[in-house]
Amino acid sequence: MSEALMDDLGPPDGGASLPKAAYTDPSAPLPPLAQYAVSLVLVALATGLAFIVNQLIAAPNLTLIFVLPVMAAATFFGWGPSLLAVAASVLAYDFFFTQPYYSLRIASTSDLWATALLLVIAAIVSTLAAELRRRAAEARRATEQAQALQALAHMVIQARPTPEIVEAAAASLSRIFRAPAVIFAPAKGVLRAVASAGDAKVTPAEEEAAQGALDSQRVARAQIYPYDQSTFDFWPVSSSKEGGYVVGVNFTHTGRDRPAQPERFVEIVGGYLAAASRAHG
Repeated sequence: MSEALMDDLGPPDGGASLPKAAYTDPSAPLPPLAQYAVSLVLVALATGLAFIVNQLIAAPNLTLIFVLPVMAAATFFGWGPSLLAVAASVLAYDFFFTQPYYSLRIASTSDLWATALLLVIAAIVSTLAAELRRRAAEARRATEQAQALQALAHMVIQARPTPEIVEAAAASLSRIFRAPAVIFAPAKGVLRAVASAGDAKVTPAEEEAAQGALDSQRVARAQIYPYDQSTFDFWPVSSSKEGGYVVGVNFTHTGRDRPAQPERFVEIVGGYLAAASRAHG
């Protein structure tokens, strides 16, 4: 890593002056509690609508109204909130629109069948809508990841300055994993953070883990001995420059499980970094 690159990227003062490529997840969902709350609100709105049209249509037909909040919850929030909407819808219909009213007991056989039919239809709709939502989300993620890699490849092909490519690599990792990312490079015998994205916070524990990954040329996993205080996974990246790079991603920040085989994306980004390093001599 050249000294000019390190000078351009600034001092390692805890990450405060690192070049940061901000990335916010445009499809970030509501917090889980908010999703469940909205699902209950949708059921309450459906109940209010059912009261309005109760005088116009027979009670068994009201079950169709309670399918709407289930479909909406499954489409926008997924399995958990949709299942809550199913349960709440069945209970609301039973409590308000079957005899005896304002009781969960069902006296009429026709009302019992209507309630059972509501449960079955709502469950089917919930399953189908949630599955469609999952597949659509996977397609969006694949497109987003491809776009992130394409943007980085474009900068390498254009032979942009190394500092810009390093910053773009950090931004690509952050966008691919929707998580904070940081890139380290050695200079004058010291490993320094040279680029970050996604509000990555670099602590002494991260610096130690990154140095360990560089020295051992092996992946240093977060929160695993001897780097149990680190929140980043670190990968060494070989290049023509002495020492190469170390790239890190903070999967613990996302609140989700570590993705399966993150190495496949890290290796691609690392390959672009190595290619840029060789191209600039």
